[in-house]
Amino acid sequence: MNEKVAAVLAKKGRTPVAELTAYDYPTARLLDEAGIDMILVGDSLGMVVMGYPDTTHVTMEHMLHHCAMVARGVKRALVIADMPIHSFDTPEQALANARRLMDTGVDAVKLEGGADKEEVIRAITSAGIPVQGHIGLLPQKVLEEGGYHMKGKTDAEAAAIMRDMEAVVRAGAFSLVMECTKSAVAAAVTRACPVVTIGIGAGHGTCDGEVLVLHDAMGAFPWFMPKFATQFAQVGAAITQGVRDYIASLRLPE
Repeated sequence: MNEKVAAVLAKKGRTPVAELTAYDYPTARLLDEAGIDMILVGDSLGMVVMGYPDTTHVTMEHMLHHCAMVARGVKRALVIADMPIHSFDTPEQALANARRLMDTGVDAVKLEGGADKEEVIRAITSAGIPVQGHIGLLPQKVLEEGGYHMKGKTDAEAAAIMRDMEAVVRAGAFSLVMECTKSAVAAAVTRACPVVTIGIGAGHGTCDGEVLVLHDAMGAFPWFMPKFATQFAQVGAAITQGVRDYIASLRLPE
């Protein structure tokens, strides 16, 4: 087993696992040196870096470009590459694209889907590539579902999420993200799950760890803030003020 993956798995039930996104070399290096456990090169870059309305515009070429930048900045943390929409429609396609992402220097890949993606995940893990699953709300299906909606609100939805977890684990994933899932459901899934669960919008302390989009957590994208996200810095405001100070410094004395 990959040493970085083993180190993350060893934290289950002992200490929370911290995961954040990064999309470039300096940010990844800063996160790594700060002690983050896992860095996700998320397809969220489509929104917070590229200015698209959602993640469905992100391509493999985009991900390969950003994964290489992040991988060059990291020595210690486990780096995970998001597989963009339509890059894992079949097991064969998924494995080929997972290998392309791994060639950038990342340590693992992540893909959305539960029971419907069991064979896809198995194809990748059987080739020795670590996989982080993603269940609950699936951002790549936002257009199909007409927006972002909390999952696990009914007994049937809760049971489906549990089945998705079991399928992802059977397929060999070392971790899974649960997004926008009712906290009681996320906690129940985590108790039943033998691998590391990572929550986002699933309630604080319900999973083995949490992940946030860096720009949300650090106030670097002030034009939109998810309701569930906590802001730990105000990077956007600092940049705006710094630029204003720079402009003022260029004015000639009267």
